[in-house]
Amino acid sequence: MAQVFDTAAFDRATDPLLQFISRDQAEALVAYRGDPPLRNRIDELASKSTEGELTDGERAEYEGYVRANHFVAILQAKARKLLADGDANGPSNA
Repeated sequence: MAQVFDTAAFDRATDPLLQFISRDQAEALVAYRGDPPLRNRIDELASKSTEGELTDGERAEYEGYVRANHFVAILQAKARKLLADGDANGPSNA
């Protein structure tokens, strides 16, 4: 069952953290995709999940990756907005 939470409250609590992210860090965060072994493991677990073949341990591992992926996606969206708004702190290495 999916957890439901107040998005506005989440944003209010996390948006102030963006002041600590430089333009370079925001760009790196947007570009982040995880290393190939991690992506391969997630793909393997996703395939096993689709086939209904996950062990309990694999299910817990996969759910951890899904939660982490969701969190990273939120951070990347915030970083993209920060870059689009031109508000990323710190000097750029460009």
